[in-house]
Amino acid sequence: MKTSIVFNYGLDNPFADTGDDETEVTNYIHIRIQQRNGRKTLTTVQGLPDEYDLKKILKVIKKEFACNGNIVKDDELGEVIQLQGDQRLKIMEFMVQTLGIKKKNIKIHGF
Repeated sequence: MKTSIVFNYGLDNPFADTGDDETEVTNYIHIRIQQRNGRKTLTTVQGLPDEYDLKKILKVIKKEFACNGNIVKDDELGEVIQLQGDQRLKIMEFMVQTLGIKKKNIKIHGF
């Protein structure tokens, strides 16, 4: 009768985390929608990194999406971009394509 012997030569666990990719992101970009009066809505974008110039981004967004918007400074959230209308999906696509932000770093909230 033959027996097979398995030797463990100190090989690493093949399922262990190598630390190569960042699976846990701490700073998300939040895109929210708020109901105003009637059918009017307001889209807010918060959590953009400081490396981006919010004024330039807002200028491009307003022109591309044909909506009005402004930057509001909040004590707790920092600078928040406010846009008229439901622009959540358009903003997400803009950030992924133009700014190079990964989809996993963006959270969309509302309705």
